[in-house]
Amino acid sequence: MPVLPRRRILIASAAAVAAPVWLSPALAQSNNLRPTPRQTEGPFYPVSLPADSDADLLKNGQAVYGKGQPAWVDGTVTDLAGVPVAGAVVEIWQCDHAGHYHHPGDGDRADPAFQGFGKVTVGRDGRYRFRTLKPVPYTGRTPHIHVKVRLDRAELLTTQLYVAGDPGNERDGIWRRMSEADRAAVTVPFAPGNDGLRATFPIVVQA
Repeated sequence: MPVLPRRRILIASAAAVAAPVWLSPALAQSNNLRPTPRQTEGPFYPVSLPADSDADLLKNGQAVYGKGQPAWVDGTVTDLAGVPVAGAVVEIWQCDHAGHYHHPGDGDRADPAFQGFGKVTVGRDGRYRFRTLKPVPYTGRTPHIHVKVRLDRAELLTTQLYVAGDPGNERDGIWRRMSEADRAAVTVPFAPGNDGLRATFPIVVQA
């Protein structure tokens, strides 16, 4: 077995220690990740943010929302090199189980127990997690969750998350206009878990 010079051993050891533990080898070597495609914000972004804007959309203040299918939506926010974007704020908003938004343009008809909007600031690992509903359709649209990513005062991305296998996707004008690759990036399965459905949605931004 060849003996490595002491200097090469020290350099290799230092590199191993310096490598962030939250990067997989594939991510660490990648510098050309595909950015998550942009989508329209839609008409129902909140006019004013609710007093309760945390990561649990199924609890609005003291009110608990018990309708629909509970789901966890999680993932990471990274740049094109696969490096987590620490400090990024992820926002989501969606309609309630009956297809109504907390918005005057929708008649403010959403169930008051459903928070409808939430935000999370990611840490060094870039991870976010929300407790919400599996999205449902409403007139003219397939089920979706709106997603926005901000960093400081900059808006990095606005997009929409879709449900894999939903029959409404093929009839949705916004979903149909995307390329096959873009559809794959924003359409994910909601799989059964121990405490509700779970959807993992990795977000890649041009930070």
